[in-house]
Amino acid sequence: MTWNIVRLTLARTPEYPEGSQEHAYELTVPLRSDGQIDTDAFARSPAHATVQRVWPGQGVKRGAILKKRGGWAFSYEPGDADDEAVFHLENHPLAAGNYVTLTGPDGEALPYRIATIRPLSGTVS
Repeated sequence: MTWNIVRLTLARTPEYPEGSQEHAYELTVPLRSDGQIDTDAFARSPAHATVQRVWPGQGVKRGAILKKRGGWAFSYEPGDADDEAVFHLENHPLAAGNYVTLTGPDGEALPYRIATIRPLSGTVS
């Protein structure tokens, strides 16, 4: 298991037919060799699992990655009101070129492509 930085970029949508490198998320997560989140490592160090949302005109928004009853979510403030659900992250390998769907608090679901994965330098205990 290694903690990694996973960069997601907006995939093709009607508004962005070529996708958008500027609409991105950077996740810090522990991954197993098969690309799935190592839930044991996550449970030992949940505070290290973080997300940064980078969108044009909105700057960087930092938050936590949460394991919830219905799956996984990105949360930026206490409570559920701003949570962004991640579709099938519990059994979907994070590998460059794969896609994940994020559903915002407004209910809009958008596809994101896994652009890069790189090991986190340093150690997490």
